[in-house]
Amino acid sequence: MSAWSIIIRPVQSEKALRLIEEQNTLTFIVARSATKHDIKRAVEQAFGVKVEKVNTLITPRGEKKAYVKLARGYNASDVAARLGML
Repeated sequence: MSAWSIIIRPVQSEKALRLIEEQNTLTFIVARSATKHDIKRAVEQAFGVKVEKVNTLITPRGEKKAYVKLARGYNASDVAARLGML
């Protein structure tokens, strides 16, 4: 699977923007079949960053949401700016 077949879109909500600033964490809607390891590999490949941790959940709409915490030395706001979120 390619990185962009796993990452569907970034989430742009107030909570997602707060997580970028306070916890260095990006939020994405991802493919429902993707595992945490797939998501980690896709984010690292697509954005050239190191991922520390991935948490996932299924939303009430049936979408899979991933919270991706970046490792120290990498800035989530830089990635968000490249995505046009900030």
